[in-house]
Amino acid sequence: MLLYVTLGTNDLTRAQRFYDAALAALGYERRVTETDEIGYEAADDRRCRLWVTKPYDGKPATFVNGTTIAIEAPSRAAVDAFYKAGLANGGTDEGPPGLRPFHPNFYAAFVRDPDGNKLAAVCEKPE
Repeated sequence: MLLYVTLGTNDLTRAQRFYDAALAALGYERRVTETDEIGYEAADDRRCRLWVTKPYDGKPATFVNGTTIAIEAPSRAAVDAFYKAGLANGGTDEGPPGLRPFHPNFYAAFVRDPDGNKLAAVCEKPE
């Protein structure tokens, strides 16, 4: 359903450090680097699906309460690595790795990026 997601940042260099580390843990990599935006995709994708950008209107980037961007993780170990990398690169804890009550195999971790955007890494595979 979704073609791509864009998240705002007030400091692209800081955001790049965070996203390079956190998304690498999930198998995603930065494929586009511009002065005002960076884009990430999976190795087998044909386009960037996650963009981090300075707002085009020139106003400060803000985050929305109640919004979470969930990113598919290939394994529970990848969820753990995402969480650790995110916290080590300026992110803040919003929920450590673990099973959630959504279904028996919903293993997730929640981190806010340095700008306050809430991200989840989710593995729905059995251990």
